[in-house]
Amino acid sequence: MTPESALDMFRHALLTALLLASPMLGVGLVVGLVVSIVQAVTSVQEMTLTFIPKMLAVILAVVIALPWMLRLMISYAGSLFGNLSAWV
Repeated sequence: MTPESALDMFRHALLTALLLASPMLGVGLVVGLVVSIVQAVTSVQEMTLTFIPKMLAVILAVVIALPWMLRLMISYAGSLFGNLSAWV
């Protein structure tokens, strides 16, 4: 395994991890921002009010994005095992 192929494998793994995490992080960010704006407008400073909607939205995002995430992980694992003979 050359340093270039190891770097390419690491870059591909990092990109796949970022793609897998992005739906949940994006939904959590948007819902947290909306709840914070609503709290600022209504002057409600309850901390549990931010946690519950974010948790439910992230769970919903996981349920919706799960088929895409599974396809992405399967294709990554297939490419990783397919190129294993070239790296060893």
